[in-house]
Amino acid sequence: MPYELIAILMFSSMMLMLLSGQRVFGAIGAVGVIAAMSLYGTGGSDFAFSSAMKLMKWYPLLTLPMFIFMGYVLSESGLADDLYKMFHVWMGSLNGGLAIGTIGLMVLVSAMNGLSVAGMAIGATIALPELLRRGYDKKMVTGVVQAGSSLGILVPPSVVLVLYAMIARQPVGQLWLAGILPGLMMAGLFILYIVIRCRIQPELGPALPPEERNVPRSEKYRLLAAGLLPLGIFAAMMVPFVNGWTSLVESSAIGALAALFAALVKGRMNMLVLETSVRQTLAISCMFMWIIMAALCFGAVFDGLGAVRAIEDLFTDRLGLNPWTILILMQLSFIVMGTFLDDTAMLVIVAPLYVPLVGSLGFDLIWYGVLYTMTTQIAYMTPPFGYNLFLMRAMAPPEISLGDIYRSIVPFVIVMVVGLAIVMRFPDLALWLPGIVYGT
Repeated sequence: MPYELIAILMFSSMMLMLLSGQRVFGAIGAVGVIAAMSLYGTGGSDFAFSSAMKLMKWYPLLTLPMFIFMGYVLSESGLADDLYKMFHVWMGSLNGGLAIGTIGLMVLVSAMNGLSVAGMAIGATIALPELLRRGYDKKMVTGVVQAGSSLGILVPPSVVLVLYAMIARQPVGQLWLAGILPGLMMAGLFILYIVIRCRIQPELGPALPPEERNVPRSEKYRLLAAGLLPLGIFAAMMVPFVNGWTSLVESSAIGALAALFAALVKGRMNMLVLETSVRQTLAISCMFMWIIMAALCFGAVFDGLGAVRAIEDLFTDRLGLNPWTILILMQLSFIVMGTFLDDTAMLVIVAPLYVPLVGSLGFDLIWYGVLYTMTTQIAYMTPPFGYNLFLMRAMAPPEISLGDIYRSIVPFVIVMVVGLAIVMRFPDLALWLPGIVYGT
């Protein structure tokens, strides 16, 4: 059997197993091991063993539990409540002001956590009930929470970008810096949409009455300081790393310790918060490790078959497609896969194929990491099976139906496509900051 056909059979078998509801690591790992043993006999078992050993020796992987623990300490300790109160007081006088504040909350939560799930949980439990109680349109605010939570995988310390860096062998620091301006731009586009929409239709986001906005100036500044706390933790972690004083792992440990110290100082740390944070950190870290180990085994077999070279030959020589057309087709495939897979699964499935192909087409892999992450954001919210749509359905109050959730996201998906097109057209939005800091 030709190697190209074997590669196609591997990929189609994996996708079929995923569609049948199998666990991601089980589907990827099983196909990789079965293919290895079918091709190489009993020696094929070495692929799985070497993948496990490579994972255990992967020193940068220590950053994942540190970042995840940092985010859960800050969210479980209730420091996010102070953030929302800050935006409630400072932005409540504007039409749509609380929706704008929710986007700001999501940006700060992203800087605390690096995962979109945490932002969704905080937005759905803290912001959404408050917005509905204040008379905000339910479809608009549902879209605001979903769109804002997606920033968690783009704004540093993005866990997704850490995983991409490991798989694509790119510097994590450069990827984080590359995600800052696109992430802030995306948040700015969301805010611009809210401002314009609420100016045209003020009833969608009414301003707070004066009696609720009139709080003592000292309280305003106290809440402002609470809102700046995550930025202080972020700076304590990032400044030493960017300046080369600490390694990535050491910086992640600083972030975790700073979050723990902040919760202790605020009097928000207790055994329940600590136990919940540790349990969640362990669960998510183990999930990532199983998926990465399975992907390493699958990728080793897949790449050994020459699949990347075969796909490149198909696109460029046989079909005659130019590099930009191939890149756009890759992004569209992410959106399709995002209807039934999360970001980690998408990355580990296509990384063995897409990352080498992108490099061979002459594109910058740091820039492509940002494009991948932004496309994943869109895929999260694309009907009918977007990841965020069902998370929101599980967390939303009964008065918000699945139809409301689907309709709420349409304008925000359009805004995100515009943001993706801007970064594709102007790569310096992603590459300028890493170039300044690292001189690349």
